[in-house]
Amino acid sequence: MAETPADYTDIEPGMGDDISGAEGDRRLLTRRRAVIGAVAAGIVAILLDTLSVHAFGLPGLLTAFGLAAIAGGAIYGLSGSQADAISRSPLAAAEALTALPDPCYVTDRRGAVLFANAAWRDLTAGFDGDRAVPVERLLAGRGEGAEIAFRLAQAARTGFAAEEDIEIGPRNAARTFRAIVRPLSGASGGAVWLFRDLTAERERAEAAEKRHSRSIAYIEHAPFGFFAAEADGRLVFMNGRLGEWLGADPRLLTERRTKLDELVIGEVPALADGEAGQSGQLSPLDVDLRGADGKPLPVRILRTRVAEAAGRPARIFALVLSRTTGDKAEETARDAEMRFARFFNNAPVGIATIDGEGRIDNANRSFVTFAGPEVTRGARLVDLLMEEDRQAVLETVEMARKGGPAGLPVDVRLARNPDRVGQLYAARVDMGPEASVVVYLIDATEQKSLEMQFAQSQKMQAVGQLAGGVAHDFNNLLTAIIGFCDLLLARHQAGDPSFADVVQIKQNANRAANLTRQLLAFSRRQTLRPKVLSLTDALAELQNLLARLLTEKVELKIVHGRDLGLVKVDQNQLEQVIINLAVNARDAMPDGGRLTIRTANVSEADSRALDHPLMPHAEYVLIEVSDTGTGIPKENLGKIFEPFYTTKDPSKGTGLGLSTVYGIIKQTGGFIFPYSTVGKGTSFRIYLPRYIESAAEKAAEAEAAAAAAAAPAETADLTGKGTILLVEDEDAVRTFAARALGTRGYEVLQAESGEVALEVVKGHEGRIDLVVSDVVMPNMDGPTMARELKTILPGVPIIFVSGYAEDAFAKNLDPDQEFHFLPKPFSLKQLAAAVKDVMGKR
Repeated sequence: MAETPADYTDIEPGMGDDISGAEGDRRLLTRRRAVIGAVAAGIVAILLDTLSVHAFGLPGLLTAFGLAAIAGGAIYGLSGSQADAISRSPLAAAEALTALPDPCYVTDRRGAVLFANAAWRDLTAGFDGDRAVPVERLLAGRGEGAEIAFRLAQAARTGFAAEEDIEIGPRNAARTFRAIVRPLSGASGGAVWLFRDLTAERERAEAAEKRHSRSIAYIEHAPFGFFAAEADGRLVFMNGRLGEWLGADPRLLTERRTKLDELVIGEVPALADGEAGQSGQLSPLDVDLRGADGKPLPVRILRTRVAEAAGRPARIFALVLSRTTGDKAEETARDAEMRFARFFNNAPVGIATIDGEGRIDNANRSFVTFAGPEVTRGARLVDLLMEEDRQAVLETVEMARKGGPAGLPVDVRLARNPDRVGQLYAARVDMGPEASVVVYLIDATEQKSLEMQFAQSQKMQAVGQLAGGVAHDFNNLLTAIIGFCDLLLARHQAGDPSFADVVQIKQNANRAANLTRQLLAFSRRQTLRPKVLSLTDALAELQNLLARLLTEKVELKIVHGRDLGLVKVDQNQLEQVIINLAVNARDAMPDGGRLTIRTANVSEADSRALDHPLMPHAEYVLIEVSDTGTGIPKENLGKIFEPFYTTKDPSKGTGLGLSTVYGIIKQTGGFIFPYSTVGKGTSFRIYLPRYIESAAEKAAEAEAAAAAAAAPAETADLTGKGTILLVEDEDAVRTFAARALGTRGYEVLQAESGEVALEVVKGHEGRIDLVVSDVVMPNMDGPTMARELKTILPGVPIIFVSGYAEDAFAKNLDPDQEFHFLPKPFSLKQLAAAVKDVMGKR
C-alpha cells in the first residue's frame, strides 16, 4: 500500500497561504478536495488515454478504470469530516494507484512526489531510504537517462503530456520502461507518472527478430529453392538459391511482382490449382524453369496452400527441387546415410543418443568399447556409472534437454571398472518436451593418470626443496661439530680419557652427515661426481656385496644385456641405488625368494612404445630390479617415493631410502618406474640416458689418466703459507675454519658476509692468495661476491664451500670464472688438503 500521510499537509503551507484559524481550515479542506479530485481525474485520464488493451488486457483495464472512477466518485461525495479523515490516512485515490501493476506516482506542480504506489517504491528501493523519489532524481548523472528524465519533468511542470522510453535500474541490469506523463487538472496542478515495463516485450521482440533472421538465413542458403506467392502466382518472396539457379536477383523479381509463369518455359497450370481444399498440400508440379544461361532447368515444385485468415491474404509456399539428379537422388541419400553410419561408428569418441527417460537409444563402437558390454538399447545411462557420479550426469543431461548452454564436461567412472575415467558432454539435438540428447564420452584415463603424476611430481619437488633447505642448514652445524672434534682430537691423544668421547661425537656427526646426504639426494642437490662407466662392470664389482646383504635365503641373479651402452653417473650413488633396492627386496621376501637384476639397451623407437608420457623419447640403458616378494598394495604404490613414508617398523627404516633413490636417478637425468602385484612381487625399472662418448672426451680422459699416473705421491704435509680471505656467515663454521687454517700456518682474514669481505679486501694493504667462501649468504651470496672481487683481485683462486651440489650455483657464475669446490660438511683435514692443493697450483 502506498504511503500518503503528511504529503499534503507538508506541501499546502508552502503555497504562501495563511491557513491559521477556522478560515484556514476551510481553505485547506477545499484545497485537499481539489487535489484529491484532480488525482482521481488524472488516473481516469491516464488509464483511458495511455493504457491499451494489448498491454494490460481488457479485464485489467476495466478494473483499473473502475477503481479510479469509484475513487473519484467516492471522494467527491464525501462530507467535510470524511475528507479530513481521508487526508489523515491513505487517500482513496491511492487505492487506484496501488492496484496498478506498473510503477506509478503523483507529483505536485513543483515536481515533489505526493505519493507513489508500491511498485514504484520497490523499483527505487534503497535509493533514499524509504522515501519515494522522482525519476529525474533517480537518474541524475546517468547521461542519456538523465536527459530523458529532465524532458519528462519539464513537460509535467508545464502541464503537457509526454511519453518516452527510459532505462531504470543498475547499469548492468537496467530495465526499459515507457514513461507516460499526464498533467492533473485543477488549480493544484501536478502530474501523474506511469511506467510500463517493456523489458520482456523488447527481449521477446529481439529474440523473435533473431529467430526470423536465422530462419531467413537458413532458407537463403538452403540447397533447394523456395518461394512464396499469392494465389495468382505473383511472387512475394524468393530465396537466394532459387535466384542463383535463375540467374536473377530475387529482390527485383518480388518488387516487380513477377508471376511464376514468366519464369517457366512452356505452359504451367495455375499455381493454386489442385485437389486440396481451402488449405493444405497440393500436388507436385514438374516444370522447366528458365535457367541462368537460358537453358531449361527441370524442377519439381512441392506446394502448400494457406487459406486467407484474419485479414491475411491466401498464400502459396513452395519448395523447388532440381530434377537434374532425380534419378540419383535415392542413391545419393543411401550413400549419405552410409557415410554417416561409418562416421558414427568409427568416431574416436564415444557417442550415444539418450531418450527422455535417460535410456540409451543408440551408441557407437567407441562408446560400447569404453563402457562395456552392459551398453544395450534401453539401458539407463546412469546405471553404467559409479553411484557418486550419477547425480552430476543427470543434471548435465537435464540441462542439455532444456536447451541450456554447453557447460564443462563431467568426470565419470564406470561401475564395472572404477579405474576407467571418462569425460562426458551432453547436447540437445531435437526440440520439444521429448527432445533427445546426444552424449559424448571421451576416455580420460590416461589424462587423469598424467595429471596425478604431475601433481605427485609437484609435491615431491616442494618437499625436496624443503628437505634441501633443512639439509643445507644442518650441514653448517655438522661442519662445526666435526671441525671442533678434529681440533679436540689434535690435543687429546688415544690414551686421553676424553679421546673416546670425542671420537663418539665425531662418529655420530658423520652418521648425521650421511642422513643429510640422503636428504640432498632426494632434493637433487647433492654433489655428484659423474664419470663414464659400463653397468656390466659396475654390477660385477657390486655382486659380492649384494650376495652378503641378501643372505642365503635370497637367490641373486644378474642378467647382463648384450653390447650394453655406457652411462655417465656417479658410481657411488648408483651403487647406493642398487643396494637400497636390493635391501628393500630382501625385506619383502622374509621366507626367501629371488632377486633379479637385468640390464638392456632401450632404443629411441622402444622408448616411444613405452607408456611413460613424462619420459622424453631417446636412447636409454635399462636397469630392472625385480623380486618375488609380497608386493606393494596399489594404494601405497603412489607414495613410496615420498620422504619419510614407510610401511616398515620405525626401528627398521626412516622412509628415506626410496626417496633417496628417486632423487639420485632424477639428478642423474634418468627415470624410475615401479610395478607391483600383491603376492607376486615388485619390479623397479630405471632408465638412464645412454652416453655417447666423443673423440675429444676420450682424448681428455686419457690425458687426465696419464697425468694422474705421472703425479708424485700425495704428501701428508698440509701446512703452508699465505693469506686467505675466509667468508662465512655461520659463526661456528667460520671460527673452526679460521682456527684450522691458522694452525696450518696461514694468515686468515675473516668476513661474515659478502659486503664485509669487499670492505676487508679494500682495507687490506697486503696480498691475498686465496678466497674461501660460502655460497649461500644473506644479502650478497658467494657468486655475486666473486664477480665483485674479480675487478679488485684479478686472478685470485676461489674455493666455494656449500651444502648444495656444485651445479646448483655454478650457473650463477660468469662462464669464465674459475673456482674449486668443497662440499659441506668437511673435516679439518679435508679443508687443509683442499687449501694446500689450490695454493700449490699457484
